[in-house]
Amino acid sequence: MATRGLEGLMFETHNWGKSVAFWQALGYELEFETDHHSGQLRHPAGGPYIFLAERPEGDALETRPIVGVDDAAAFEPPGSGTVVQPFTPEHWGVLEMILQDPDG
Repeated sequence: MATRGLEGLMFETHNWGKSVAFWQALGYELEFETDHHSGQLRHPAGGPYIFLAERPEGDALETRPIVGVDDAAAFEPPGSGTVVQPFTPEHWGVLEMILQDPDG
C-alpha cells in the first residue's frame, strides 16, 4: 500500500511558547493546542503541518517526518525498515507508527 507522502513534521522542544512564536513568525498559524504543551501549526500557503511537543529540560529532542496512509490496518511497512512502535492511538487524534529507515 502506498502512502500519501509527507504530511507533517513533528518537532520536540524544551519551550512550547518560544517554539510556537518562532513558527508563527515564519507565517504558521496555530490550529490547535492540547492541554499539555503540544499542538499543531499550519502555513496558510500549504505544505506539511508542524506538530510541536514540549519535553522536559535535559531530555534529548527528536524530529520526525509524518507520512500519511489511508488505512493503517492495510499498511505494509517496507521490509527494509524496522517497526519501532506499531500503530498506536495518540492524544491528537491520529494513529502513530514509528518506522525507522535502514540507517536508523
